[in-house]
Amino acid sequence: MDPVIVIGEALVDVVDRPDGRVEHPGGSPMNVAVGLARLGRAARLVCALGDDDHGGSIRAHVGASDVEVDATAIERTSTAVATIGDDGGASYEFDLDWRLDPVRVPVGTPLVHVGSIGAVLEPGARTVLEALRTRPTDALVSLDPNVRPSITPDRDAVLATLEPLFAEADVIKLSDEDAAWLWPDRSVDQVLDGLLAHGAALAAVTLGGSGCAMASARARTTVPAPRVEVADTIGAGDSFMAGLLAGVLARGSAPTGLDTDELGRLASLALACAAVTVSRPGADPPVRAELDTDAAGVLGA
Repeated sequence: MDPVIVIGEALVDVVDRPDGRVEHPGGSPMNVAVGLARLGRAARLVCALGDDDHGGSIRAHVGASDVEVDATAIERTSTAVATIGDDGGASYEFDLDWRLDPVRVPVGTPLVHVGSIGAVLEPGARTVLEALRTRPTDALVSLDPNVRPSITPDRDAVLATLEPLFAEADVIKLSDEDAAWLWPDRSVDQVLDGLLAHGAALAAVTLGGSGCAMASARARTTVPAPRVEVADTIGAGDSFMAGLLAGVLARGSAPTGLDTDELGRLASLALACAAVTVSRPGADPPVRAELDTDAAGVLGA
């Protein structure tokens, strides 16, 4: 099985909680790569790491889930300080170095996933876009902007950087917070319409504890989230993304013309993955055995 290529930042989440400080390897693309691998889909993470303790912890973490690593060498591994509020929500401050050596996507790659800081922060963002533009023509592309206004506060500049990525993407996922920041005057349905108009075959907007809205050119649906006790929300959207992509890849074909039932099954799988993650501390995506029978069934045999 050729691996999914995930391009983007890997960093260490330094989490300040009311009861003390802990550290977890993190970064949205890294979490997606780990999430895919834990669901049985081979993954290779293309990132930037320092030769330091934080870089070593990231390599050990992703290696434990059998994720391959292709890392550009940088002076120090990036960090994100996450402060957890009383409601379990996280706010972030980042120390980042994002640059990449040129990336060649191998023939046979089923999907290339990009997003978050790595998709918009220069100089690495140019390398990410070039990797998509030069990929094999049959490789699907997925995008999760996962916007960080504290790092890239210029909305117009972020949109200008995202536009060519939208044009390459077959699957696009946003959170409702992402959508509200990028397009404050649009409803969720209007956001979905816009993503489909860019050429996406499958568009999703997550709605926090309310679930998600998902659309194709043929249908759209809103699916509620499972009820769970929330430890924190770190990595929830990344687990959703990994579940969604694992479900798409299990179909064995491009996600074009999905009907309401197909959208609902993919959404239920993605939401089930996110529910497991929010039920425990840190970005800790599930393995297949932790999913209920219906959700796991979307992944196939």
